[in-house]
Amino acid sequence: MSPTTARAARRRSPRPRGRGERGPGASVALHATLVAAVLVSLFPIAWLLLTSLKPRAGWLSTELELFRDPSLGNYARVLGETGFPGWLLNSALVAGLTMVLGVFLAATTGYAVSRFRFPGYRGVMWLLLVTQMFPVAILIVPLYNLMAGLGLLNRIPGLVIAYMTVAVPFCAWMMKSYFDSIPRELDEAGMVDGLSPFGAFWRVVLPLARPGLAVTAFYSFMTAWGEVAYATVFMTGEENHTLGAGLQLFVGQHWSDWGLLTAAAVLIAVPASVVFLLVQRHLVTGLTAGATKA
Repeated sequence: MSPTTARAARRRSPRPRGRGERGPGASVALHATLVAAVLVSLFPIAWLLLTSLKPRAGWLSTELELFRDPSLGNYARVLGETGFPGWLLNSALVAGLTMVLGVFLAATTGYAVSRFRFPGYRGVMWLLLVTQMFPVAILIVPLYNLMAGLGLLNRIPGLVIAYMTVAVPFCAWMMKSYFDSIPRELDEAGMVDGLSPFGAFWRVVLPLARPGLAVTAFYSFMTAWGEVAYATVFMTGEENHTLGAGLQLFVGQHWSDWGLLTAAAVLIAVPASVVFLLVQRHLVTGLTAGATKA
């Protein structure tokens, strides 16, 4: 066989498939599956948004229609004819306080159990672990009695404390794992340079744990934002409602105002999305990348 014929035969023969390389059929099937999964995930969001733009006749109709006289009437009713603005303000205040206090308590607790060994250390670790095992329904009665005894019912500080009982134990465990991955030599180097133990924590260690702080802040915020069980029990009276409790007024025993519900749900999702956008850079950034940018 001549060299020219050999080269032509090699060009016509298929290239051997590498290990782990997908064929055309498998690649098409994979992408089709991913597209289907995206469509399934986006369908509830699209349905919510489109329903919020429909008039009453649109969402009461038994016919399947994507658009039917779209308008912002439901949003105007939610903002102007209900107590939604007050509920939004209450939820923003409660969620903001829960986030700030939760991050502070989780960071300081996580740093303490990561760096120090003190009497009762094991007890604190077990306490943080055990408190995560109790469901919300079991904690409502004892917390209600405690809040009633302290005079914190129908008060925002009482609801913030209730939410921190859920957020802080989990976040403290998470922050401990972040602090464990930061070398102790950095603390010692900071104290050699004249920093106090708290100064080393604040100026050296804490900036390196920004990804953990971002997750802690987001989790603490979402724990309080739109929560229903605690808000319904501890805050009575429409003027004291938060968003989760207030939306129940749109649902009756034999009816539901889907126009108001969907419009309110879209409005509720906006602040949560803003918080996510503010912290998402740190959520996806590794610990080393965050350290080099400090």
